[in-house]
Amino acid sequence: MRVAAGSAGVFGFLRELGETASSLWWQFFDWLAQVPFRQLVVTWVLALLLACTPVLLPKQALAFILISCGLKVLAGGKRKAEIEAREAAAQAGTESTERRLVEAQMAALQAQVEPHFLFNTLALIGQLIETDPPQAARIHEHLIDYLRSTLPQMRSRGGATLGRQIALSRSYLAIMQARMKTRLAVSIDVPRELESATFPPMMLQILIENAIRHGLEPKIEGGRIDIRARATAATMEVTVQDDGVGFSRYAGDGVGLTNVRERLKLLYGARAELLIETPAHGGCRACIRLPFTPDIFAKAEP
Repeated sequence: MRVAAGSAGVFGFLRELGETASSLWWQFFDWLAQVPFRQLVVTWVLALLLACTPVLLPKQALAFILISCGLKVLAGGKRKAEIEAREAAAQAGTESTERRLVEAQMAALQAQVEPHFLFNTLALIGQLIETDPPQAARIHEHLIDYLRSTLPQMRSRGGATLGRQIALSRSYLAIMQARMKTRLAVSIDVPRELESATFPPMMLQILIENAIRHGLEPKIEGGRIDIRARATAATMEVTVQDDGVGFSRYAGDGVGLTNVRERLKLLYGARAELLIETPAHGGCRACIRLPFTPDIFAKAEP
C-alpha cells in the first residue's frame, strides 16, 4: 500500500511539474506575442552583455536570440490573426460580417509561418556556427530575406505581385538547398513582363512546400523542382512541377491546398482554379490558373 501511495505521489508530482512547465511556456509565448520589438531588442542586448560574464555563455546567448526572434515572428502573426478572427466571428450574422470572417480566417492561415521549417532552420544555423560559419551566415541571410518578404504579406490584406512571390520562393529554396544539399535542384522560368502581374500572396509558397515535403524529401536521392509562369490573352498559369515520389492522395486533403482553393474561390470565384496532375514520367504538377489582362499590371515591386 505504501509503494502504491508513493507511486501515486510521484506521478502526481510529475503531472503537476508538466502542467507548470506547459503553463510557463505558454506565458512566455504570450509575452513574446505582446512585447514590442523595441523591448525585445533590449532583452537581446542584455543577453549579449551577460554573455561577456560567467553567467551566460556566448552560444547560449546566440541561441536565445535566434529562438526568441523566430518565436516572436510566429507568435506575433498568430496572435494578430486570432484577434482579427475572433472580432469578426463576434460580429458574424450578416453577409458583410461573414465576408470579414472569411478574410480574417485567410489572414490566420497566411500568418502561419511553418514552425517546423523555422525551428529546423534555426537548428541548422546553430549547428553550422560550429562546423561551417560562412555557410551559417549565408543561411542566416536567406532566413532574414525570407522573413522580410513574409511579414508584410502576413499583415496585408491586399494583393501581391508574382515577382514578390518568386523572390520569397528563392529565399525559401536557398534555405532548403542548404539543408538538402545535392538532393534538391531548382529551375525558375518566369518572364520579366509577368513579374509585376498580380498574384495572391503565399500560394506559390504552399505549392513549393508541398512539392518538397510530399515529393522530394521521401525520395532518397531527392530530385528537381521546376517553377514556370505563362500567360495568354485572358489567363495566367503558374506551375510547380517535381520529379519526386508522386502526389499522395492524403496531400490533397491538407490544410495548405485547401487554403489555396478557398482563397482562389473567394478572390476570383469560378474564374480561377488549382489543378493537380501526374505527369507521364512521374512526380507531380500543381498549377494555379488565374484570370489575366495583359494591359493591367500591378505596380512593379522595387
